[in-house]
Order: sequence, then structure tokens, then C-alpha cells
Amino acid sequence: MTADSADPVDVIASALSRLRGSRRRAHEHGPHEHGPHEGSRHGSRPGDGRRAWGADGGMRHGAPAVIRMVEALASASVPLSVSGLAEAIGVDQPRASRLVQQGVDRGWVRREADPDDARRTRIALTDDGSRLLRGVRGRRREALGRALEAFTDEESAELARLLTKLADNWEA
Repeated sequence: MTADSADPVDVIASALSRLRGSRRRAHEHGPHEHGPHEGSRHGSRPGDGRRAWGADGGMRHGAPAVIRMVEALASASVPLSVSGLAEAIGVDQPRASRLVQQGVDRGWVRREADPDDARRTRIALTDDGSRLLRGVRGRRREALGRALEAFTDEESAELARLLTKLADNWEA
């Protein structure tokens, strides 16, 4: 997708997502791997748009990382191993295993046998996980659309172009 051929909101959202992933991979083993609030009791900062957790609307521990896991599975062409998932979202394997268990507990992902290696399992997105992701992406798109209301069409297109260029050239 290029900044010239698509809705600037979609282009900007995609570029920001790519940049978030690059930043996490760069800090994979650093002291702030999970961000200042992600490991906290509530899992996110108030007002950051990450409240897609259960019928009660409450936030859960690790929520942003679980969303990254669901996004990685949705964008993968095949189910991923735990180590492949860890690499895709920029965490170590024990953290990825805990995230998978959280996703399984919530019904968003499932474990399945690896057809190439009976000793391994692969992680696949469930229908509930796909629905969760559509909701999260919709809320992100709405928030981004509101933020871009202060921009002219030309400014939105230019921001889309520049963020895409930054994401394309970001070295983690």
C-alpha cells in the first residue's frame, strides 16, 4: 500500500504499527522491554485505546502484548511456533509462551500440532481472536481519524507519505 493509492488513515495506521513493532524488536532484551505500564496491574495507560478486554470492559495484565500477538498471527500466512511468534512480536520465548496461554484462556488463539514436527505446536488465531482484532483495529482507525480532523487532506496525505518512508527505512 502506498500513501498515494490508499486512504491516509489506513496508510498512517499501517506505518505506525510497523514502527511500533520495530521499536519492540530493538528493545527485545533491554530493561524496558514491555514499556512502563504494560507489566502493571491494568496493562495499559488510561485513555490509550487499549480497552478491548471482555464483556466487563476491564483491562487485563499484558493486554497490549496480547494484541500484538493476535496481530502477528493475523498477518502470518501460516500458524506460528511459539519461537516464531516471539520473534514476530519482539519478546523472548518464555514471555511468548505466557502470552499464548493468555490468548488460549480467552479463546483468541489455539494450539495445534505441527504437521512437520510432532514435538512442536503451532499457534493459530481463532474466530474470536479475529473478531477481537477487527474491533481493536476499528477503534484505532476511529481514534486516528479523529486526530486527523485537524489536518487538511494534503497534510494527511503528506503525513502518510512521511510515516511510510520512516517505517520503510527504520532499522531496529
